[in-house]
Amino acid sequence: MSLKEQIQKEVIQAVKSHDKERAGVLRFLQAAVKNKEIELRPEAIKEEQVLAVVQKQIKQIRESLECYQTADQKDKIGEEEYKMSVLQAFLPKPLSEKELEDYVEKAISELQPQSMKDMGKVMQWVKSQTKGAAEGKALSEKVKNRLTNL
Repeated sequence: MSLKEQIQKEVIQAVKSHDKERAGVLRFLQAAVKNKEIELRPEAIKEEQVLAVVQKQIKQIRESLECYQTADQKDKIGEEEYKMSVLQAFLPKPLSEKELEDYVEKAISELQPQSMKDMGKVMQWVKSQTKGAAEGKALSEKVKNRLTNL
């Protein structure tokens, strides 16, 4: 079952179980996927593009969460954390520190980066190999640390 189909199935289950909050979060995600589909027409949306939409939504929620934490709005913090927990169920299991380091080392041995200017190439390679399992911030730190030690 594709990720898009899984999201649709989850929306239906949430509606049937009268879970309005979950249904709302999932419908918002479904709308974001639909917008991406419209943007890509006439081509069909690919699995990695749906995953990218989910990741983008989570990133936006994280940014909102930081703002609410700064403003000490506890009610909004709870809402955003709930949204994030619902959406994170659609992401692949995150890589461990060791697995992430192994991918970074493999990328560096294959790509032979010369300086920090090649950070984007290394990150793109790791992201393509891990299919969304590498969290952006952690990956960025690992690559940056490794490239400064060249």
